[in-house]
Amino acid sequence: MPTEGHMGKPRVAFLGLGVMGFPMAGHLVSKGGYSTTVYNRTRSKAEAWIGQHGASGAQVQWASSPAEAVSGADYVFSCVGDDPDLRQIALGANGAFPAMKKGAVFVDHTTTSANIARELAKTAHTMGFEFLDAPVSGGQAGAVNGALTVMVGGDAIVFEQAKPLISHFAKAVTHMGPSGAGQLTKMVNQICIAGLVEALSEGIHFGQAAGLDVERVIDVIAKGAAQSWQMENRGKTMVADQFGFGFAVDWMRKDLRICQEEAARNNADIPVTRIVAGYYDEISRHGGGRWDTSSLIRRLRGF
Repeated sequence: MPTEGHMGKPRVAFLGLGVMGFPMAGHLVSKGGYSTTVYNRTRSKAEAWIGQHGASGAQVQWASSPAEAVSGADYVFSCVGDDPDLRQIALGANGAFPAMKKGAVFVDHTTTSANIARELAKTAHTMGFEFLDAPVSGGQAGAVNGALTVMVGGDAIVFEQAKPLISHFAKAVTHMGPSGAGQLTKMVNQICIAGLVEALSEGIHFGQAAGLDVERVIDVIAKGAAQSWQMENRGKTMVADQFGFGFAVDWMRKDLRICQEEAARNNADIPVTRIVAGYYDEISRHGGGRWDTSSLIRRLRGF
């Protein structure tokens, strides 16, 4: 059971200050008032984070390694890139796991395979602390606005302990089942998004080829059965050929690779996802790896 630290609150550590982790860690300080230690591979990002939150009134500091960051922490959050990155910060040189406090909770927000989530949960249990896989949806804007959707796998009692902290950067935090269930739910999310973005791309492309006022078309059909978050938030920027928003193509390629690997294991047929994953590969090869995922329409326009 996590104990109370500075000013009666649990002590917190956050590993990974990328476009998602930077604002997520910030909400723990600005909204929660938690004493927070941060770690990032690029020291300048950690220093920038400290510069932004150092005057908040909460105790904040940066650490030179994951092990140093988590020392004495009751809750540890991570948000890194992929399975190898998570394994490195957890079990690599100066990794977090050997330095974790007994009874502490490690909450991983990285989108990873379900296998590594189960593996690390088992390892954490044998080492005397808890692990939750808690991938997020909502993109950079959701992280900045504290409005992420978080899907969590792991022990239900541990989830309830961690939920109030997670809620500082989330609008919805839901327990999905045992270890790995959070990651599997995120895979469903990405499979659905892939199909939606391709369909939206084709619809906009068709409407433009037909000579329609496509912004007006979107206004109309967004009020009917075709409505989606993608349509309402990305439809008009796709029409305008703007792709500098949030979740990058190369991140989606990683996520869809994980989906396909899991589908091969559980014998689920996901043909549309396979096709769209190939389309994202094309976008990346044409220099669009950092464009957001709505840039899928670019291949229909010949890049």
